[in-house]
Amino acid sequence: MDFLNANLPYILSGISVGGQYALIAIGYTMVYGILRLINFAHGDVFMVAGLMLVYLASWMPLYITIPLVIILTVVLGFVIERVAYKPLRAAPRMSIMISAIGVSYLLQNLALYITGGLNKNYPSIPWISDTITIGTAVTKRVTLITPVLTIVLVVVLVLFINHTKIGMAMRAVSRDFETSQLMGIKIDNVISATFIIGSFLAAVGSMLYFTNYAGVVPNSGAMPGLKAFVAAVFGGIGSIPGAVVGAFIIGICENIIKGLDSILVAAGIIKSPLGLATFSDAFTFALLIIILIVKPTGLFGEKQTDKV
Repeated sequence: MDFLNANLPYILSGISVGGQYALIAIGYTMVYGILRLINFAHGDVFMVAGLMLVYLASWMPLYITIPLVIILTVVLGFVIERVAYKPLRAAPRMSIMISAIGVSYLLQNLALYITGGLNKNYPSIPWISDTITIGTAVTKRVTLITPVLTIVLVVVLVLFINHTKIGMAMRAVSRDFETSQLMGIKIDNVISATFIIGSFLAAVGSMLYFTNYAGVVPNSGAMPGLKAFVAAVFGGIGSIPGAVVGAFIIGICENIIKGLDSILVAAGIIKSPLGLATFSDAFTFALLIIILIVKPTGLFGEKQTDKV
């Protein structure tokens, strides 16, 4: 019980941030499942959603700003696919990947130009930003809302993919791109729908994430985006449940490492902090290396899936 009480704040924080990573990771894994492309700009779409809410909330009420930001983020994802990826559909995969990196830097530099590189404070969203106490942990209500909302959105997404016409087309395209095209499936519509869904989830994830970490800068999407990518690979890129499970595991482990010094000092194992929190990000990427060596397909990946 003492161990649980000591770790509860870090576990709750890990579950929360894991849910936020999951919403980003789903975008990575869906695009990869259909296009075999790692959309490196996805983390920056997440950052742009945060900045849009900062600026729009300064002169509009939040009940208008929040749905408007979601719509604008979806439009941004759609435009990126049509402008940067669609013209390269027949090009080598490396060309599309370079285009994705270019879009990423373009979004970061536009954000740098608009903000001047200054930290922008994310507005407080009523109710979900309120502080609550759970056992020994004092946290925001968003910590509890995030995993619940993430699971609900994932269930809805899985039902959508399994029980709708566009979902069936997505599954067909992910299995065999060329054959699906020959069977009359409108590939462009399927790919656009994939980017729209991914951008929608990134917008929701950004609201949850920046409610916890209230500062938005041009590279705010870089690290969450990379960790979400690792989560997608860890779970088996191309698998939505895998991306979610991988994201929760990474979020929980990362936050326990951040609090490891305090836990060890409280347990009397060490006398003074060792600065282990420094290695929380390194753990994520070390995990990626281990997974690629031990099980390249990830937890739920299929053997025939190519990896990047």
